[in-house]
Amino acid sequence: MNTLSIALKELKQEVRNRWTLVFMLAFPIVLILILGTALTNAFESTAQIGDIRVLVKDNGENPALTQAFKAFTQETAGMGLTFEQLAPGADARKEVEADHYDEYVELSDQGVLLYLSGRDPIQGNVVQGMLTAFAQQYNAIMAIEKNAPGQAEGALAAGAANQREYIKETSIAADRQPGSIDYYAMAMTSMIALWSSLSASRLITGEIRQGTSMRLAASPVAKGEIFAGKVLGNMVTNLLCVILLILFSKFAFNAYWGEHPGAVMAVLSSEVIMAVSLGLAVSYVLKEAATQGVILIFTQVAAFLGGAYFPMGELGPLAAAANLSPVRWANVAITQIIYNNQVSAMWPVVALNLSLGIVLLAAAAWMMRRKEGL
Repeated sequence: MNTLSIALKELKQEVRNRWTLVFMLAFPIVLILILGTALTNAFESTAQIGDIRVLVKDNGENPALTQAFKAFTQETAGMGLTFEQLAPGADARKEVEADHYDEYVELSDQGVLLYLSGRDPIQGNVVQGMLTAFAQQYNAIMAIEKNAPGQAEGALAAGAANQREYIKETSIAADRQPGSIDYYAMAMTSMIALWSSLSASRLITGEIRQGTSMRLAASPVAKGEIFAGKVLGNMVTNLLCVILLILFSKFAFNAYWGEHPGAVMAVLSSEVIMAVSLGLAVSYVLKEAATQGVILIFTQVAAFLGGAYFPMGELGPLAAAANLSPVRWANVAITQIIYNNQVSAMWPVVALNLSLGIVLLAAAAWMMRRKEGL
């Protein structure tokens, strides 16, 4: 009962503290908005091709090909691909070299001849792919006409009705990728979970500074109950901040948190437990001023290496140091859970955070027990 009363007191005290609201909620929300808006282009992975203009020269040597190609151009009219006939007396090569057109196609008794400008490989591949699909369909129709005269028109109509797309786009990595808002919502939440160590480092030193530690030590409440109550209250407070940040980013910024919220919360909760244990243990080893400085430096370096401020990508020589960052552990695991549906990715991170948390919390409890007072 005493433990719950102390935990409730800690929760009320932190909620009333305006600095808790500023640093644990307002500050990360502003960072998500600023960084997520300013660095939107850094997360865009889609190549914009734009409209493609193709110059066509029809020698009139193959009426069947002319008719089929006309039907093909009508079907592709809404796909960003425009075919225009070469004007009489114009030089197709000069028109393409002058950048009036992107590519050049010639229809003759030999079939379809494509001349690529080479200016934009992506556009060239698009035109080449579509014409290859057209040529395959045309050859099939001609084979039907040769073996079953009079059936080609019906086959052509059926093909046009059932297969309007000459290019089917398939992603090699079909899983959803995070946008800028998605990324910073996840990264800032992981960073705030680690910042729990800052408030935890003041749990005991704050009582000493206010002169209430001796009263608590002299009260008929066991040290273990005081310790457990303060730790529990601090953990609950920081978990509430994490949950509020997730909900705000989801509904206000439309950040995507995936379909496994339980696994995501398990990772973040374990990080909060580890961070609180870390802050409390360091506060018993160092003096108050030194504790705040060490914790602040550690959290900022860990946030930087963990990709809280910008994606780190290929880290090179920093890879070994980055792998020591709890923020990076959480970010990697949460990314795999959200975007790859790999719920099992949470177990190594949760196990590591809880193991460190238990060791640090046990060390802090042992030092408190040996110390006179709190």
